[in-house]
Amino acid sequence: MEKILIASGGEKQTSALVLMLKEVYPTSSISIAATGLEVRRAAGEKDYDCVIVNCPLKDEYGSELAEFIANSSNTCCVLLVKTENADHIAEKVEDYGAMVISKPLNRQVFCRAMRFVGAARKRMLGIQSENLKLHKKLEEIRTINRAKLALMQYLGFTEQQAHRYLEKQAMDLRCSKLEVAQKAIKMYEI
Repeated sequence: MEKILIASGGEKQTSALVLMLKEVYPTSSISIAATGLEVRRAAGEKDYDCVIVNCPLKDEYGSELAEFIANSSNTCCVLLVKTENADHIAEKVEDYGAMVISKPLNRQVFCRAMRFVGAARKRMLGIQSENLKLHKKLEEIRTINRAKLALMQYLGFTEQQAHRYLEKQAMDLRCSKLEVAQKAIKMYEI
């Protein structure tokens, strides 16, 4: 992870978190915020890979912040919560994809959990990228089918003839079938 935001009210705890994070992600850029409001402002200005919230903050507990982060970005969220509250908070935030780590922190457990968060983020971004590719491909297919329909309606082509026409035009004009389909739609669907 390259950009991490730590939300913590105490300097001592913040320093300890920074040291542990530098063990796991030595080249990462770490920003600090003391309140939920500062986190919301920072998250609106910059994309972070992960936000770590040392609960409670000065102005809120932190579970609302996890919901905000999940709904407004692709940022992973980790809440550091006292052991007695960990299960209750985990139930509240797990639907948002936030991870809860109980305090007091064990350095090894924290480092392993952060590696897991990093791996989960990479996987999520890969799936999201694949999803975008599939949506783009689906939109391309819809456009081509719409062009075929226009050719069938206005020129009396069969579906096979319309398909062949689009392919031949794409080869002859040295452009994609999508570009030819878009031109056909503009020409016949005025």
